[in-house]
Amino acid sequence: MAAHKIAADTWVYVLVQNPGTDDQILGQRDPENDIAFIPMFLDKESANHGAIHIAKKKGKKYEIQAIIFEDLEKYAAQGQFILFVIDDEGSVTDKLAPYQTT
Repeated sequence: MAAHKIAADTWVYVLVQNPGTDDQILGQRDPENDIAFIPMFLDKESANHGAIHIAKKKGKKYEIQAIIFEDLEKYAAQGQFILFVIDDEGSVTDKLAPYQTT
């Protein structure tokens, strides 16, 4: 697994649940390892192809949205999520632990 160095001001892509209403970034849980994570993509093309591999709830609407990486890190840290970098095949290419806020 390659370690990605992502600049704070880089745009990355996530799935947003209920777009236009409460805009919740889609998080996932790996029950086997008890890990909460947010799948993120490094570019829009990967997001468009890889999003079909992400587990979603039936009846919910989802949309791919861009977010500044630093803002996603803060969101993930507050919710105690790890960030999983996902490729266009839906595979995890890296795991990033957000910085700890004090």
